[in-house]
Amino acid sequence: MMAEMLEKYTPVIEQFTLIPSSGGRFEVTVDDRLIYSKKATGRHAEEGEVARLFEEATGVKPMPRE
Repeated sequence: MMAEMLEKYTPVIEQFTLIPSSGGRFEVTVDDRLIYSKKATGRHAEEGEVARLFEEATGVKPMPRE
């Protein structure tokens, strides 16, 4: 997931922080706003789901590959 996000959005991501936790917790926040929570959904994010939620939250589209 991290590789996908960096590949698509490197020009707009100022900071990407991974915070270790226990209990299988997986949460993604953008500008202090929670956009995905494994605890809330009861499942891990599907492929491309976090990227889609990031786009919806920010209005940023993936950068084209060169």
